[in-house]
Amino acid sequence: MNHQEKTIYGRLGKNPVLRHTKKDTPFCTFALAEEIHGEDKPRWHNIVMWEKEAEHWANVLKKGMSVFVRGRILSRDFTNKQGELKSYTEINADAIGFSSL
Repeated sequence: MNHQEKTIYGRLGKNPVLRHTKKDTPFCTFALAEEIHGEDKPRWHNIVMWEKEAEHWANVLKKGMSVFVRGRILSRDFTNKQGELKSYTEINADAIGFSSL
């Protein structure tokens, strides 16, 4: 697993989804579109936030809002049902705030 810290500014692609683990730990996930100068399409990032912060932001954030996210980049490799090796990358958010993009 690879860990790097990153801050991203972008817009939410959908409303956050709040869920709970088997041990009842709350977490929310959402996709963030980062506009990159010189690129035609946004770069999409998978964001996850945990516990009380997850519950708070899941109720506050809405599709289209401009925010910044600071957190650790987590990359994992896994084998899918077809036996293919795949990679999944997400940002485990430590901080979220509003941005004036």
